[in-house]
Amino acid sequence: MTIEPVAYFHSPLCHKFGIPRQSGLVSGLKGEITFVKEWQKAEAIRGIDGFDYLWLIWGFSAHEHAVKSPTVRPPLLGGNRRMGVFATRSPFRPNNLGLSCVKLDFIEWETPNGPVLHVLGGDLMDGTPVYDIKPYLPSVEAHVDARGGFTDETHWQRLHVEVPEEMKDGLSESQLQTLINLLELDPRPQYIDDADRIYGLMFDGRNIHFRVDGDKVYLV
Repeated sequence: MTIEPVAYFHSPLCHKFGIPRQSGLVSGLKGEITFVKEWQKAEAIRGIDGFDYLWLIWGFSAHEHAVKSPTVRPPLLGGNRRMGVFATRSPFRPNNLGLSCVKLDFIEWETPNGPVLHVLGGDLMDGTPVYDIKPYLPSVEAHVDARGGFTDETHWQRLHVEVPEEMKDGLSESQLQTLINLLELDPRPQYIDDADRIYGLMFDGRNIHFRVDGDKVYLV
């Protein structure tokens, strides 16, 4: 089977580093979905505005040539315990396919490139190919009492982010809050704990530098 993108995802995050490890973890993170020429037709999304959430089937384009393995190291487990690849949301998948649930914020119906879907809470890098879009159906897909495997045992520990006043200039209130929410999730590799190491995160065209000491993130 050959599949081709029907759309592309646009995000303020243009590199893998810093992208939320799951959709919905940063609910205010904005994204846009623009369709390829063949699907730039309003009738292709007729009725989609009646749904609050969408499923995106997309490609891990930055992992196309990564080595595949039957086991992976989930960051939620500190990166030092192995689980079966099919028991995780690891990006290192046999067919490089990702699945994300995003909130449909609004639709621009008339643009030079056809309708544009504005969504929130994505975990996709800028330029990610989207292979299919389907509506989320709460009546059949919300299993609130379902077990969550090893994710029931361990939860993300959010960090405290300190932003100097001078670094807030040029950022809107929503941009600042989204940046804080991203850094709260500790984007560092889980096996690294160096309080002096400076990291760089590209966010909305800005190179954000930070370090982590204990449970605090300091922008530098």
